[in-house]
Amino acid sequence: MLRSSEIDLQTERNPLTLSSTDSAESTLRSANAANYCSTDEAVEALSARLRDNALSITTAESCTGGLIAAALTSLAGSSAYFCAGIVTYSNDSKRLQLDVPATILIEHGAVSEAVVLSMAQGARRRSCADVSIAVSGVAGPDGGTDDKPVGTVWIAWSMLVQQRYQLDAERFVFAGERTEVRKAAVLEALRGTIARLDLAKTKT
Repeated sequence: MLRSSEIDLQTERNPLTLSSTDSAESTLRSANAANYCSTDEAVEALSARLRDNALSITTAESCTGGLIAAALTSLAGSSAYFCAGIVTYSNDSKRLQLDVPATILIEHGAVSEAVVLSMAQGARRRSCADVSIAVSGVAGPDGGTDDKPVGTVWIAWSMLVQQRYQLDAERFVFAGERTEVRKAAVLEALRGTIARLDLAKTKT
């Protein structure tokens, strides 16, 4: 699996203004999160963190088609932390259900940092959850370009950290067939949430 070395970390100050934070905080991968090698393990770990901290979560998915939501609700009692899962496969659904501006979709395309950041914001606001995950990518076998080859997936997270909503995204390029790309995206979305919750805990 190849991963972009570039991580864009931003803090949401208000719905219209995003500003960059210290680049040192772009090191988000916790040792604990990296230890989870399966979706089941990651779900168990994430659900425990959500329960222990009385946090709720919502998902906004495109290429994964609801697989993250399915994973998060696979455990009995997940209603204690899971708010909603929104599948926005088309650009129109992203605009109508998640308030992604049409200008962003036109300028950057659905598989982009700007779009997943907007999806994460919209999902959190629409559901009133504490944490949101958003995913958009090219799962294949068609649809890839030179700039966005098959396997390209953008994942974004939004969550409350020190009374501010933190918003950031990562780009991944996964190897394999469509099913493998989607499974890898689910695991990284879960692991990324764990890493960010662990990082937020060290700041409190």
